[in-house]
Parts: sequence; structure tokens; C-alpha cells
Amino acid sequence: MTTSARFRTAYAKHREAEGRGSRGVAELLALPYLRTGPLARQWAVRARSYECLLRAVVAPLRRARAPQPLNVLDLGAGNGWLCYRLALQGHRCVALDWRRDAVDGLGAGAAYGAHLAPALSRVAASFDALPVKRAFDLVVFNAAIHYTSSLDGTIGEAVRATLPGGRLVILDSPFYGRAVDGERMVAEKRETARREWGDRAADLLALRMIEYLTADRLAAASAPFHLSWRRHRVRYPLWYELRPLAARALGRRPPSRFDVWETVVR
Repeated sequence: MTTSARFRTAYAKHREAEGRGSRGVAELLALPYLRTGPLARQWAVRARSYECLLRAVVAPLRRARAPQPLNVLDLGAGNGWLCYRLALQGHRCVALDWRRDAVDGLGAGAAYGAHLAPALSRVAASFDALPVKRAFDLVVFNAAIHYTSSLDGTIGEAVRATLPGGRLVILDSPFYGRAVDGERMVAEKRETARREWGDRAADLLALRMIEYLTADRLAAASAPFHLSWRRHRVRYPLWYELRPLAARALGRRPPSRFDVWETVVR
């Protein structure tokens, strides 16, 4: 088994252990508005990111493209919940992920297709080698771009898939004000993995990934494509907004932010 295959297998088991997909179709159809269960607080934050995406990006772009629906590519789509939500609004959506498992990979998204085919399709592929060119009005890295090992290469592929005047968006990826804080997070994560993840730790940590972003890191990787990014600040739940104050009081590193980042592709 290849390193990437071992990672995908271990990742699916890890996600299952977290409780993802444990409530079946009802959970899928509720996302991102998951009110109960072990992941409810996490999804409360992601629901705010989703609402910011709709308000700041999807609605203006839809007006600009009217009366046509948007063609949307969801990169790192997981089970496809974002495509499902956008397809309900009348858009044509492609959920792309290299994971096919039935925990919260593309395999879990079959329930969405049953409701919305052909407005929603699923493609098993890597966002580092997209099988499309200049086809989408909106391309979204959905809690995904921090998994890349080559930020500029991955951005280049996304640009290639986006129509001129279309939007490229980073959703739900960790941004830090300083790279040193991102590196501290990575070190903490690896220590936690070795201590708590058991036999899966080696496989989960085997692939090289960038793990986090900063505004400077994103700008440098985007420079060859002449992209200028705009940050839309997400209105988090109060308990989440208070995290930086708590970290400062406890002498810990600043936490990441998961805002919506948008750029226009020329």
C-alpha cells in the first residue's frame, strides 16, 4: 500500500473515531447546521464560515452571472455537504476529493446525489491534478488547502480550472498572523498525535503538508498568478471569538482564524 493510501485509510478511521458520519443521512442533510453530538461546536463555527461565503462571495457573484446558475467546484469536498447546499440554491456543483470512503469522504455523499442529481456530481481526484480547465465560476478550497505540499502548485491548478472573472476562495483553513505561531501549532499537533493517536499516528503524519497559512505565505505563492486576496472576516460565536483573550491570559500561542479568503481570477 502506498503512503497516500495508508494515509487515506488511517484518516477515515480517525474521522470515524471523532464521530463523523455517526448519525447517517440525517447528519449529512443537516450540515453545516449540526446542533447535537460530539462535533456540534466545530460545526457551529463552520456554519458561520458558510454563511460568510454565501453573503460575501456567492450572492454577489450570482447577481453578476444572472440569470445563469453558478458552476461551482468544491475542492477537498469530503462528503459534499457544501455542494449539496449550493445545489439546493440552483447552482451546478462538482464535489472533488481524493477520498472515497463512506465515513465522510465521497462515498458518504451518495445520499446527496440521490436528492439532487444531476445538479451535483462527485469526482475522485487530487486538487494537484485537476481534470478540468477554465470551467467554473467559483472554485472553493473547502477546509482543504492546508493539506497541500505545494501551495503555489495547488493554487495554479485551481486558477486553471476557473473561468476569467471567476472567484477562487479559501474556506475553513487555519491562518496565523505569524509563521512562528503556525509552526508551534504543527509541533503541538505532532506531539499530540504521538501521544494520543496510537498506531495510526505514523500514517496520519506521513504525508508532507503545509498545515497552515499566513497572509504573506499566501501572497508569495499567488504572485506568479497575479492574484490579490481579500479577507472576509467571519463572525464567530462569542465563545470562539474569546479564544485569543483566553490564550493570552494563559500564556499560550495565539489561535488560528478561519476567515473566508477570496480572489478574482483574470
